[in-house]
Amino acid sequence: MKKLVLITGGAGFIGAHVAKELLTHGYGVRALDNLVPQVHGAERARPDYLSTDVELMVGDVRDPEAVFCALQGVDFVVHLASLVGVGQSMYQISEYTSVNNLGTATLLQALSKHPPERLVVASSMSIYGEGLYVDATGSPREPRERQVSQLKLGQWEPTSAEGETLRPAPTGETKKPNLASVYALSKFDQERMCLIVGKAYGFPVVALRLFNTYGPFQALSNPYTGVLSNFASRALNGKPPLIFEDGRQKRDFVSVYDVAAAFRLALATPEAAGRALNISSGEAMTVADAASRTIEALGATGIEPQITGNYRSGDIRHCFADIGLAESLLGWRPRVTLQQGLRDLAKWLTGQKPLDRGMEARSELAARGLML
Repeated sequence: MKKLVLITGGAGFIGAHVAKELLTHGYGVRALDNLVPQVHGAERARPDYLSTDVELMVGDVRDPEAVFCALQGVDFVVHLASLVGVGQSMYQISEYTSVNNLGTATLLQALSKHPPERLVVASSMSIYGEGLYVDATGSPREPRERQVSQLKLGQWEPTSAEGETLRPAPTGETKKPNLASVYALSKFDQERMCLIVGKAYGFPVVALRLFNTYGPFQALSNPYTGVLSNFASRALNGKPPLIFEDGRQKRDFVSVYDVAAAFRLALATPEAAGRALNISSGEAMTVADAASRTIEALGATGIEPQITGNYRSGDIRHCFADIGLAESLLGWRPRVTLQQGLRDLAKWLTGQKPLDRGMEARSELAARGLML
């Protein structure tokens, strides 16, 4: 008999890919999703990209009755339900806290009465704040928080408390969290709540700290979603991708196909229980370079990224992953290169007509003093 997996947020971008991956490997899949308009549009219809073999239950993860019904007959749980957006979380504080924190608590309350065989929760790179930095000798150093006064002068790079120049390095799971946004705080709470409750009630939990995930099905008209989809949305509308700071900040981009494989392995690997694991490509890239590569993949000739020199409250400078722990514990490694992933994304984008809401999002931030 097939094992049944409940995916909260299972009709979303990552959830749909995880569902397909699990179906391919012989699992049954049920999704609980409230089809939020910001992601799914005003009609809140079942998305075409969601496999017809997925049993979709429309409901809110904060609703105890909806969660109770969704858990009936379930063997495993993948918890993806979450509002996503560093900038938006800084002004929709109560909504982000309600969905991400209360939603997770509601799910865990139900699981405390009916423990699953395993729970895998989507955590985030955002919990690190700034990534790992080292000094000239290669020793880890904690960077000083960037001040508004230096940012106004375009002094983007973090330094030590003594003013020493620091170099970004791959960030491992032992790096102390530094929560720079409401979103980051909520993701840290999701991760810790799941690990704490799982340990207390005797069911294994794995937290996957996802870095910048991209690929088909990402909501192109949601300006608070992944950075590559935002760049694509602008380019497809004949407009230049807008880049904060000087564009030299480094990030780590991972294909959603690799992320989906990581969730499947996390469900099945005993050694991963009780651990938090980085999931990413393990390769650093500047945001400006990522924007240029996205434009090239789309064939959007005549468009160049626009460096704005603006700064958003809650943003960090550099963060890219050390993925050695996921490789050793899960037997997982990223297989999709950025070039391959962008080609695949461009193919899916053919015929898509995204609504560019980037300026709307920037206006919201500026009106609240959250963007310099």
